[in-house]
Amino acid sequence: MTDFTLQQIIYALVLGARWTVLLSLSAFILGGILGLVLMLGTISQRKWVKLPALGFIWLVQATPLLMQLFLIFFGPALFGKDVPAWMAACIALTLWSSAYLAEIWRGSVLAVQKGQTEAALSLAMLRGQALRYVVLPQAVRMALPPTAGFMVQIVKSTALASIVGFTELMKTGNILSNVTLDPFVVYGLVAIVYFCLCYPLSLVSRKMETVFDVTR
Repeated sequence: MTDFTLQQIIYALVLGARWTVLLSLSAFILGGILGLVLMLGTISQRKWVKLPALGFIWLVQATPLLMQLFLIFFGPALFGKDVPAWMAACIALTLWSSAYLAEIWRGSVLAVQKGQTEAALSLAMLRGQALRYVVLPQAVRMALPPTAGFMVQIVKSTALASIVGFTELMKTGNILSNVTLDPFVVYGLVAIVYFCLCYPLSLVSRKMETVFDVTR
């Protein structure tokens, strides 16, 4: 069981990394959709829309992601329902991502000067039209760099999915470490794979900060 070559270990980690990438993309896309809805809710003037959106965001941000993952994975078992590890990880990361993306985008919308909205309203635009044609185009410019940077956090946070048995990169590393009895080499390679996944995203985020520098 311990006679694993370095090439076999790397190959197994690459296979695990595929699931890390898939889980990250799923959480980002689904979380982005839900985050957009939450963001629109937080800037709504209707309290019955705004307060639930803010409450959800505060609840998610005030509790550990690991606890949320445990509740989603083990909670339904109390009612006789089993949730697959993949689904539990995807739901937990989606909800977690949506809360933080909503705050990132809300901050970008609020960063647009109020005079922009007032000018649009003075031109007989409806509030929704002002948001769509005046505020959001400017907010997107400010939101892109932190959004790309948050992708790094999503990729690294997928490692928690190993706790509930989902075999992504970290879980694969745990299995290989137990089998090969060589944790230093295995986890060193795991770190390298995470670096290869996250570093390009960090470069993209920094590049966007330069390209979309709103202070220039």
